[in-house]
Amino acid sequence: MTSSPTHAVLIPSYNPGPKVIDTVREARAQWAPVWVVVDGSTDGTDVQLQAMAAADEGLKVFVLPENGGKGAAVLYGLDEAARQGITHVLTMDSDGQHPAGLIPRFMAASAGAPECMVLGRPVFDASAPLLRVRGRKVSNAWANLETLWVGIGDSLYGFRVYPVAPLRALMQGQRWMRRFDFDPEAVVRLAWRGVKPINIDAPVKYFNADEGGVSHFNYLRDNTLLTWMHSRLLLGFLLRLPLLLWRRLRA
Repeated sequence: MTSSPTHAVLIPSYNPGPKVIDTVREARAQWAPVWVVVDGSTDGTDVQLQAMAAADEGLKVFVLPENGGKGAAVLYGLDEAARQGITHVLTMDSDGQHPAGLIPRFMAASAGAPECMVLGRPVFDASAPLLRVRGRKVSNAWANLETLWVGIGDSLYGFRVYPVAPLRALMQGQRWMRRFDFDPEAVVRLAWRGVKPINIDAPVKYFNADEGGVSHFNYLRDNTLLTWMHSRLLLGFLLRLPLLLWRRLRA
């Protein structure tokens, strides 16, 4: 287990069920500090996580009174990171889908290039819903267009390391990126700010209900949100196109 004064694992959590306990234990086996932001959960996992934190100096649990969305929980963690001198956070989901064993590799890549964002590029197995695998290709195509193919391997996979300062600044400057739109909008807007991506392959595991899997994804609601998000980003892309073309020509 590696301890770092600059890099923390940040886990936003909303009604994840018992999988979150294994997720946090696995993350703690790899890294310290690990922070969990409980985003208004009502399933009792906040109590369990706080009990874990009381016995573990490397784990901190922050409980928000109301559900504000993944992006809002991440922003809370970014603000706390800025107060405590943490410069980078690795975000991972609380439901066990992300590979805790790769935390050290992602953190090492970030330490070697602190000005970059380190993005997980998902490797799917047979558990992945085909509709979601195909659907993310659409979002990835838009993200690549909106950044002039700067190198975003996957726009939706939330296992990634962000530099705190630029991400916090762009989130504080607007009211979007608070819910399911957080992951793709974050990488596009960071790319616009000149934060370069480093892509690393990482497996993703989807658990069914019998295995304790919990999904809050709603096809209509969340795809509508993504459509609105990409409409905003496309307008922003057109406004920034001269600058983005200039950067590409210089690269």
